[in-house]
Order: sequence, then structure tokens, then C-alpha cells
Amino acid sequence: MVLDPYDDVIHTRAALASHAPHDGRITVHPTPGTDSVIALAYDILAALGKPVPLDGYRQLDTAPAWSIAAAWILATPITHLTLLRAHLLTPHRLKELLALRRRTGVRLVLVCHHRAMRAFLERELQQVEHTITEASALLPAPEPATPGRQAPGLLRPLANRWIGLPALTTLIADDEPASPCQCAAPMAAEQDFFPPVMPALTEAEVAWRLHRATAHPYLAAQLATAVFTAACTTQLDTVHVHDVALDGSTVTLHDHGLRRGCMTHPVPTWARPLLRAAALIWRLKASTNGPLFTDPLGSTGLPPLTAFAESCKLRPPQPPRPKRRRRKGTTPAPKPHQETVWPVCTVHYRRPWAAPEPERMHGCPYPPPHTQRTIDRRKKGWLPPDYGLRELQAPHWLLESSL
Repeated sequence: MVLDPYDDVIHTRAALASHAPHDGRITVHPTPGTDSVIALAYDILAALGKPVPLDGYRQLDTAPAWSIAAAWILATPITHLTLLRAHLLTPHRLKELLALRRRTGVRLVLVCHHRAMRAFLERELQQVEHTITEASALLPAPEPATPGRQAPGLLRPLANRWIGLPALTTLIADDEPASPCQCAAPMAAEQDFFPPVMPALTEAEVAWRLHRATAHPYLAAQLATAVFTAACTTQLDTVHVHDVALDGSTVTLHDHGLRRGCMTHPVPTWARPLLRAAALIWRLKASTNGPLFTDPLGSTGLPPLTAFAESCKLRPPQPPRPKRRRRKGTTPAPKPHQETVWPVCTVHYRRPWAAPEPERMHGCPYPPPHTQRTIDRRKKGWLPPDYGLRELQAPHWLLESSL
């Protein structure tokens, strides 16, 4: 508990300046004019960078919001949660905060901008281990901003642009998912399978969007897995909670023989919190081993995976647009909206002729081939050229020298 009896603006600014989720600290400024329990959960999710309010749940059901907030805190390096205006807490809101503290082990810092604490607050704090300190000791004046230092994600060359990801070309499939499997799947590299590589700028932008596109962990984790594994929806449906490592470093996709068999994929650093949060939702709710990319909290009405990808402006590489001629001296007409084409590609099938349905590319380009030459180069660490916008690719002389 931090006491700020004179409600000094310096201390409030210091608490807000300490907000740094990438360093494990978040500061929550409660929405003024409300004392509802679910509004406080939304404030915590917003401080974590998640969009609110949550869709898919009953309007007055507070449990999903608090469970999702706990899962994100456990999945990310959040160790400190500072709450301003703690003197306005109600007994129900304090009860949920203390439950969140027990669930996650986060260090809870309550800033009371009043000369005296409310009686129920003192009574509840006597039942838990706590310390009381003055704001001047814990919240000194914020340090001036360092010139040239910018917050992570501030520079985003690909912001608001559509990104064509070759890995999503194989997302749509027509066959039925395989039954649950308990196999010890080999690593994808041992099976000579390498998903398409994203350039660093594209990877950073994809991570930025997926971490902020939804508060539902399973939805973000499902699309992230499709991005870094080039898996189809049939393979994604086979993933269970036990298929994800506890630290989120690997995920196992199962198959019934049409493709390249069951494989374990390494999870890139940016996607690990997403998969861990999806698994933690299951462990917090029921401690069961269910399908990872479903919601144990019972959400309804959420968009399908392709619609969610389009809301993030992520899609497979699209067919080339026909060139439009215009007369000299005329103003160019705005480009018409292009509906996203989702092809059905059989390139990852073990025998393309054994696919249940013929492929339908609709003019979309094929993903990078898995030839023996490309496999040998990947094993030696010779990555293919970056895919993406031409102006963001490395110079040709640099790519040639790396090969």
C-alpha cells in the first residue's frame, strides 16, 4: 500500500511513467465514474495492451475477463501491477484484485490518494502480507525522457498495410482432423520441413498486430501458429494443451498421414506468450487437457480464423491485379477494394493426388517449394531471400554475399 494523502500530481505522473509491460510493470488507471468489477478487469486488460470490452461472453459475467487477465499476466513477464485511485475501491473490486494476486503471484501496489484508508480496506489488508509506505519514498518524480529513446513498436514501417504471408497459402483444407495422438513427434527440421521465412520487419509487425488484435488468447495463438508453421486448419484442430511445452518453446502438430506426419515445431520468441496464455486459460479454468485453440470459458460468436486474419490485415499472397490504363491529364481513380482470396493448396500433402479435393489457387502464387536444394540450404543456415515489400528487402549484393 502506498499512501499519497495530498494527491500529488508528481506521484501520479511517476506511477504512470513506470508503466512498462516489456519490463514487467503495468500501471492501471481505473476508469472514472464506475465501480463495477468487470470495468476494473477491462482496465487491467487495456493496460496489458488488449482491446476491450470482451466479445463472446454474457454481459454481466465477470469471471472470463478476470481469468483472461490472469492468463496474460502469467504468460508475459508481468511482475508488478500498480493500481491508482485505490481509495475508491469497493469490497468486490478489492476481492477480485486479491484473487488475481493469488492466482498470478504478481506484486500488487495500491496507491491510496487520501489521508486515511477505508475501514474494509484496512481489514482486508490485515489478512494478507503487506507493507505501507509513503508515496514520496516509492514514487519519486519521474525521470526526464532520454533523447532519442523510443518505445518498442513506435517505428512501424508496415503499419496499416496488408501483409501477404506465404505460410497462410496452405491454411484452408478440406479433410477431416485426425484423432488425438500421444506420439513423440520429431522436430520439423528432422523431417526436412521448413516453413516460409518472414523478414525481420514483417515478423515484428505481425507480432505487434497479433499481440494487440484480441484479448482472446486462443484466437491469437491459433493464427500465430499458422503463421510460423504453415499449418492448415485440419492440423491446428489436433493441437491439445499437452502439445505445448510449459515454457511455450515448442508445439506439436498431428497428422493422419496425408501430409508429412506429426511434427514438433520450434515456437519463435514473439509467439510464445500467445501459446502460453492459451494453455493457461485451460489450466486456470478446469486443469484439463482440451483442444488448445478452443475457449474453455465458453465464448460464442467470435470470428472464424480467416476473418480474424483479415481483421489483422494478414492474408496469403494475392493474385496480381490487372494493370489499369488511364489517359494523360486525368486523375487516377482510387483502387477498388479487393476481396481476399483464400486458396486451397496441396503443396504440403505427401501425395497431392491423394488430397480429398483438388487444389484451387485462384491465381494466387504457390509458397516456396520444398526441393532437395532448398532443404540442403536451410540445413546449412542459408535462408532464402526475404518475402515482402520490395523496398523493405535487403540489397541484392547483400543477399548474394550471404549465399
